[in-house]
Amino acid sequence: MTIMEMKRINAGKLRAIGYDPKERILRVEFDDGSAIDYSGVGSEVWRRFSTSGVAWSFYRDNIEEEFAGKRGRAAVGSQRSELDALFKQPGEE
Repeated sequence: MTIMEMKRINAGKLRAIGYDPKERILRVEFDDGSAIDYSGVGSEVWRRFSTSGVAWSFYRDNIEEEFAGKRGRAAVGSQRSELDALFKQPGEE
């Protein structure tokens, strides 16, 4: 699979979404650093999801229960934690 371009979003627990049209795989990354790849997702579902003004609701209603998902980790997790470490406030763990 090629490296998927991710679209940053801030909707519910979602932090980024991406789609590989050749493989028909939708990747959803969450605020806890986890990710789920959904296979068999058509380009129309991706178009509607990526342009939705209510992405979290769209995800819950049209993707989460409709497609088989494979759990993983978000690719940006280590980069995010490095940035978090740089910007911690005094006294934060």
